[in-house]
This record gives sequence, structure tokens and C-alpha cells, in this order.
Amino acid sequence: MESNKVAEQLQEYFQSIGNNRKVLTVSPDELIPLMYRLRDEYEFNYLTDETAVDYGDYFEVIYNLSRVPQGDILMVKTKVDKEKAEVPSVFEVWPGAIWFEREIFDLLGIKFTNHPDLRRILLDDSFEGHPLRKDFQWVGGREV
Repeated sequence: MESNKVAEQLQEYFQSIGNNRKVLTVSPDELIPLMYRLRDEYEFNYLTDETAVDYGDYFEVIYNLSRVPQGDILMVKTKVDKEKAEVPSVFEVWPGAIWFEREIFDLLGIKFTNHPDLRRILLDDSFEGHPLRKDFQWVGGREV
């Protein structure tokens, strides 16, 4: 089944899903049930990448999933409130997410609930702030 058809079928089960070709947009509340369904029923068996973007007013966490060996890809996005900056961890669905989520936490400050080891991975523990946030103030660098 093609990714587009998967997205259409899932709209019946998840109220917040928006479908734009091979991109699903879902609320954080429905993220984990959706991910289990994609893995178990639709055979998206590999989390290729997980990243996040700061749009100023909100964050978006982006999950790129693959179906191996079929070669299908699907992107799942969830909007995260900037003030709360918290989303469920997909570690229980794809254990490899542990590394992606630590990087996102370190650089953007998004917390992943139920993550088994959420701590900095790239920056020193004494580093203050999250450098990929739009509101991060660089100190001592070049003026832009």
C-alpha cells in the first residue's frame, strides 16, 4: 500500500491528522498510538530520522519513517507549544529514537516525556541554553 493511501486510512482513526501527500500532521496526544499503528499495521519498520524546527511561535518535531524493503517513506509532524516544549518520546516504539531525542533536547530544549535518559549529548552540561532556538542569545560571537 502506498504512503498516500496509508494517510487516507489513518484519518478515520486519528482526529487530528492532516494529510498532505506523504506528510501526516498529528497532535502530540495522538502521536504514540499513531506511531504504533504505522509500525504494526502498515509496516513502517524504520525510524530514519527525527528532528525539530523552531518556527518562532512554536516547534515542530518531524519523524521520517521508512518501510524496508518496500522503499516507501512517510513524514509525521507534530506541533509543540513553545512555552511547554514537551512531546511524548517514541523510544518505546523505536528504541533508536533515544539518540535523536537527546540531540533535539540538547539543541532546542524540547522535553520528551517517558524518555529513559534525557540529558545533553553534544554540549557540555554546564552550557546554558539551547543554541538552535530562535530566542537564543549568543554571547561573545560575531554580531549579525
